[in-house]
Amino acid sequence: MKKLILIITAIILSVNLFASDIPARPNPPTLVTDMANILSNDERNQLERKLVDYFANTSTQIAVVTIPDLNGYDISDMAFKIGQEWGIGNAKFDNGILVLIKPKTETKGEVFIAVGYGLEGAVPDATAKQIVENEMIPRFKQGDIFGGIDNATNVLIDITKGEYNYKQYAKKVGGGFSPFIILFILFIVFSIFFKGKRGAPYVAGSRSSLPFWIGMGLLGSSHRNHSGFFNDFNSGSGSFGGGGSSFGGFGGFGGGGFGGGGAGGSW
Repeated sequence: MKKLILIITAIILSVNLFASDIPARPNPPTLVTDMANILSNDERNQLERKLVDYFANTSTQIAVVTIPDLNGYDISDMAFKIGQEWGIGNAKFDNGILVLIKPKTETKGEVFIAVGYGLEGAVPDATAKQIVENEMIPRFKQGDIFGGIDNATNVLIDITKGEYNYKQYAKKVGGGFSPFIILFILFIVFSIFFKGKRGAPYVAGSRSSLPFWIGMGLLGSSHRNHSGFFNDFNSGSGSFGGGGSSFGGFGGFGGGGFGGGGAGGSW
């Protein structure tokens, strides 16, 4: 009997210890909880207003939490525990997202975007990673914490409300000078050079400095990677819908669940 009592006591103590490592939900509830004090009052209010408005019109909860220390946890574990314990998102739809930031001090800065069950299809792990690496860390390295958070939450809002999808976002952040164009230019240069030496190669019954199948392939790739992007990216629809601002009237988290979706990075 004594042994059983000791085991039960140990379990209770371990549960209490675990609970004490996880930050308590804000009271009154807010979608921006700056425990690391890295945002100004104006910045916190601006983010809060944007996220509460989005929640009021869609029921999707995007929460931003900053903490000064991870208490020995991996940031992904801490993010999932906060998301689950706080119940970010709607219990029926599990449509919560947590952006967790541990600022850079004596140790590296870290950020993680945890995605609730219901939004993992809209924001896959690869997309969360792209948002961290393209919208957040470059700003954080410049000391612009607010700018990085603002950028990331804007993208999360746009994707989850259907302005564009994760594939179109990937095209946007992956844009730039196509390697196919480089190969095309190099091929033309070498073709001109060898034409001057020996004459153009014979292709498909006519003389040409560019084989027909290579030229068509390169042009097709160029069209898909560049002009096609603008057509796709502008085709998104969706809106905030009706309803005005509910800033100051956030009713609290709804019991959403998290299953391990998301990604992070450090600087």
